Amino acid sequence: MISTGELRKGATIEMDGVLYQILDYSHIKMGRGSAQVRMKLKDVRGGHTIEKTVQAGEKFQRARVERLPMQYLYAEDTLYHFMNTETYDQMTLTPEQVGDALSYLRENDTCDLLTYQDDPIGVEVPLTVVLEVTETEPGFRGDTTSGATKPAKLETGLVIQVPLFVNQGDKLKVDTRTNQYLERA
Repeated sequence: MISTGELRKGATIEMDGVLYQILDYSHIKMGRGSAQVRMKLKDVRGGHTIEKTVQAGEKFQRARVERLPMQYLYAEDTLYHFMNTETYDQMTLTPEQVGDALSYLRENDTCDLLTYQDDPIGVEVPLTVVLEVTETEPGFRGDTTSGATKPAKLETGLVIQVPLFVNQGDKLKVDTRTNQYLERA
């Protein structure tokens, strides 16, 4: 069991028979009455997001989510194929199961497959990935105002804002939690 005082972003809980991942939470103390906790939850299987407010001190069932090291092999139509790096078993996932992780995965990249009771529920990518810039406008001398950025399309199709000195062909380190440029690799 996990109480509201032990909540963490990214934790998975079971509430009303549904598996939720905690996206955000905040403690609220009203003038009179008891404290409450407002949570932003993502239905792991359904994919939709809800907000729920509960009394402070309420307990939830912690979901045991296992992480299996997998290698992304290829995409076929609307299915994505992964291989377990230890047993070489292959698994096929739907776009809903892969989710936003697809923006950071290239063929042969490794990631973690999240499973709950032996059912795949999602894919978790590393906190940072290195991707190559495939399209961007050239930066010009004189465009050196502080913090100036331009859009850049990466090899997976993801578009992020980058500094003006980044050129096509550069390899960039990207934060997968915020979609932000970190540095050149």
